[in-house]
Amino acid sequence: MNISRMIRYSRWFLIVCLFISLLGCGFGGPPSNTADACKIFQEKRSWYRAAVATERKWRIPVPILMSVIKKESSFQAKARPKRKKGFLGLPGPRPSTAFGYAQAKNETWGDYIKRTKNRGASRSNFRDAIDFVGWYLDTAARTNGISRNSAHNLYISYHEGFTGYRIGRWRSGGFVVGAAAAVQKQANVYAQQLQNCRRGPARRYRRIR
Repeated sequence: MNISRMIRYSRWFLIVCLFISLLGCGFGGPPSNTADACKIFQEKRSWYRAAVATERKWRIPVPILMSVIKKESSFQAKARPKRKKGFLGLPGPRPSTAFGYAQAKNETWGDYIKRTKNRGASRSNFRDAIDFVGWYLDTAARTNGISRNSAHNLYISYHEGFTGYRIGRWRSGGFVVGAAAAVQKQANVYAQQLQNCRRGPARRYRRIR
């Protein structure tokens, strides 16, 4: 094999390795079945390691972390809010700067990086995004006295902000209350599933906690 051919093959090998590495870091597509926590972690094994590490670090249960991300982005790495309709029905600006798995806004993401010193973190990287969710919900639990097992109230604080939760305008009902109920229901389902996983890395979850 001549030198030029070896260089060409080496380049292709590096490209393939980079692609596989990006998938492992969370840049691939969403899981094929987002309703089943066992299947999610069986398909995305690196996500399981990231989720458990986040639970240990921030003391927020994996089922709640995952249910928040499911609600926010449906596990889409580069999710953004839909654009508003502009002049003559043309695409207008987006309603917010929310982006990535956790739908974190620019300002809040910047605050996360500043406080955790997780420089280089990316909102489209699952490990970074779930760590952000854990950090935010931990802060909500400590700031507003919310139970770490209450997916409902933690999500309201996640959506409305720490001050918005304390003011309590959400108590009159509306979108956020319905969304929080859906997050709580999904967290309950994920929790039950994770206690009974028979395949994949999550079969060990009940022994970790």
